[in-house]
Amino acid sequence: MKKFIFNLLIILIFISGCQTIKKKSDEVAEKENERYGQFVGKQVVDLKMELGAPTEDFINEIGNEILVYKTKKYGIPCDRKFEINANGTIVGFSSSGCI
Repeated sequence: MKKFIFNLLIILIFISGCQTIKKKSDEVAEKENERYGQFVGKQVVDLKMELGAPTEDFINEIGNEILVYKTKKYGIPCDRKFEINANGTIVGFSSSGCI
């Protein structure tokens, strides 16, 4: 019975810890989207003035240019991608791994 209670306690601690980590990562993702999402609708010149030259760029399947900014924080890679239409307007933003 003591072993069961001990295991249950460990599981509860683990679950609450995971929820805390998920909550923190969701907050960071929300701030990330707020900050960089503001570029959507602006010209690519504004983006490059703020962030500099992208790490890489390519043309996607619909003909829009994708600018990728890669960084690392605590050894974790972060990719921020901005989609640019033919008029030089930013039409989309996504990020992954950014903390």
